[in-house]
Amino acid sequence: MTDDAITRAAEVLKEHRDSIDRLDAILVYTLGERFKHTQAVGKLKAEHDLPPSDPAREETQIARLEDLARKADLDPEFAKAFLNFIIQEVIRHHKKHQE
Repeated sequence: MTDDAITRAAEVLKEHRDSIDRLDAILVYTLGERFKHTQAVGKLKAEHDLPPSDPAREETQIARLEDLARKADLDPEFAKAFLNFIIQEVIRHHKKHQE
């Protein structure tokens, strides 16, 4: 490989990494915003003595996310596992509000 090719490869690698870093920041801030809303839901559920989980909604949300994942060319099983992780964390927070 020539020095020019190595230099160009390094530039392209940096561009990809810069994009990944920006996307990671977007993901973190988006999750933060999502959890603000789920915290509010948890407080509302606790105030009105509602159960911390809603299996029907969770099932609908998982199906919705799997569909979105397919449209985004993302592995639907990964998307499902990711949402399940988030849902379990939200339920954990909701249970805390009810204690």
